[in-house]
Amino acid sequence: MGKIHESIDGRLREFIERQRMFFVATAPTGDGRVNVSPKGIGGTFKILDEHTVAYLDITASGAETIAHLRQNGRITLMFCALEGPPNIVRLHGHGRFVTLYDPEFAEHAKYFDDVPGARAIVVVDVERVSDSCGYGIPLMEYAGERDLLPQYMERKGVEGVADYRRKKNSTSIDGLPAFDYDPVPAPH
Repeated sequence: MGKIHESIDGRLREFIERQRMFFVATAPTGDGRVNVSPKGIGGTFKILDEHTVAYLDITASGAETIAHLRQNGRITLMFCALEGPPNIVRLHGHGRFVTLYDPEFAEHAKYFDDVPGARAIVVVDVERVSDSCGYGIPLMEYAGERDLLPQYMERKGVEGVADYRRKKNSTSIDGLPAFDYDPVPAPH
């Protein structure tokens, strides 16, 4: 049932671009926990070319993806048809992240909507593109966006978000370095 594709083009590209949600999977080398994160804020995912995708990484309760990318770069993105004909597309590859402090950030940020709390852009060099039937995935109806995370980050403000990251995003659940890029504020 599954098929391997040469690149992200044609109907696969159209399918991916229609999805309102996707999943990101990473794992550390050796022992450690596998992580799967749902993503779905509108305007935060882009196909850059037939073998490269990127998404805006928003500050949240953890930073497992960044920790795993720092360690080994392995990443898989999965898109499931929750509406319309069944389908599942997986993009396997190697990822890297560009933090909001990197000079390269502005160059990549132009592809995305401005979302409060953005901490990085994850860029994935896609090495394997596959799809499968998706017959076991439920048919669901889209009810709308949840705008809670962007609003929460906007209320915190720039320094409040950086403080949150320093407290909750500096290491992974397995103790790996994660998002530890926020500068420590100067004492008053």
